[in-house]
Amino acid sequence: MSTTRRTPRARPETLAKRTEILRAATATFGAKGYARGPLTEIADQVGITHAGILHHFGSKDQLLVEVLKFRDRTDVEGLQDQRMPDGLDRFRHLVRTAFANESRHGIVQAYAVLSAESVTEDHPGRAYFEERYRTLRQDLRDAFEDVCAERGITAPATVDRAAASILAVMDGLQVQWLLARDDVELGEASAFAIEALVAATLDPRPPVLGEPGAAPGDHDAAAGS
Repeated sequence: MSTTRRTPRARPETLAKRTEILRAATATFGAKGYARGPLTEIADQVGITHAGILHHFGSKDQLLVEVLKFRDRTDVEGLQDQRMPDGLDRFRHLVRTAFANESRHGIVQAYAVLSAESVTEDHPGRAYFEERYRTLRQDLRDAFEDVCAERGITAPATVDRAAASILAVMDGLQVQWLLARDDVELGEASAFAIEALVAATLDPRPPVLGEPGAAPGDHDAAAGS
């Protein structure tokens, strides 16, 4: 007879309170950063005490990790099996996410602030972001390779650079949008950049700017030859 104990399920009201705390923490960390975002402020927003926050999450560090995971879950809401699609649909999903982010200012701001802070020494979110970017780069490499396999072509050597560039463009545009929402079209600009990077990777053309790293005179000489 098995003596394995089942982990008790959290009650619906507990799950609802945790979600409420995560939304409040997202707003506070997004506005003030992790170090300056006090637990007392988060607790006040949800009508509990500082100790109540710790009861649900154990520590401020763990709350931060759960906030980041909460943000990730919002990216896959509505997807089949709540997982990222494959092939070209992976890139289309990134474009849809960028458009959706235009109505999720708080989540976008929290992510931008916390990801920037994570490069500092001993930040509790550093391991999360290191793993997140590593996983996302691999996911995009896999998507490129899936498309190439479907088309019967060999994946180009630029796949790694393209994967990193897509993530960089998306994150950089989010920062610009947060600073100038009337001037930067987050969805449209992201769609333009992702389309350009995917096209340049799958259907490479001679570089318009010349070979990377070449001196200006070398470009002129190559153009005239």
